[in-house]
Amino acid sequence: MSVNSAFLKRKYWIFDLDGTLTVAVHDFNAIRKELGIPAGLPIIKTIESLPENESLPLQNKLHEIEEKLARNASPAQGVKTLLETLQRLDYSVGILTLNTRENAWFTLEALGLAKFFNEEFVIGRWCAEPKPSPKGIQKMLEQWEITANDALMVGDYLYDLQVGRAAEIATVHVDPSGAFVWPELADIQVNSLNELAGLLSK
Repeated sequence: MSVNSAFLKRKYWIFDLDGTLTVAVHDFNAIRKELGIPAGLPIIKTIESLPENESLPLQNKLHEIEEKLARNASPAQGVKTLLETLQRLDYSVGILTLNTRENAWFTLEALGLAKFFNEEFVIGRWCAEPKPSPKGIQKMLEQWEITANDALMVGDYLYDLQVGRAAEIATVHVDPSGAFVWPELADIQVNSLNELAGLLSK
C-alpha cells in the first residue's frame, strides 16, 4: 500500500462508479460476447466506431445489460462512510463512468447514494469522450472552476488511473485483491473505501 497524504487534502474528488462505489459485478468478457465484440477490444469505442445502423442496436442492448446490473448493484465496502466523511469535510464529489449518466444515477438511487451527488457532476459515456480520454475530467474541472491540482480520481481499473494521469490530477487505486498491478499510475493505493475514509480521518 502506498499513501501520499498530501493528495487527500484536495477537495474535489471524482469517482469511477462500477467496481469502485459498487461491488464489481461486470463481467466485461461476457458483455463483449453478448454484443458480438471480439475479446480484448474496448466496448464503448468499438460500438462508437460502427456504422449507425449497427451501432444503435448494440447501444440499446448494452443499456439493457447495464440496467439489469444496476438493479442488482451492491454498495462497495465503506462507500457510505467515505461519502459521509467527504460531506462532513465539505469536499465536492463527482462521477466519471463508462456507464450512461441515466444508469449511473439509477444505480446511485438504488444504493441510497444519490443524496451525496449533484446530477450535473455525473458524467457518463455520451457526455464526453469516454475514459481514458481526459475530456470528462476537464469538463468537470471547468464546471467546478478549479485546476487539476485541486482534484483527485478514485477508481478500481486501469482506465480510471490512465484518465487521472491524462488529466494531470492525483489518482487513487482501490483494489480489494491488494495486487495493485499499475503502481506507476497510482499516487495512493488502498484495499477498500473504508481504508480511504480512515486515512481522511487521521
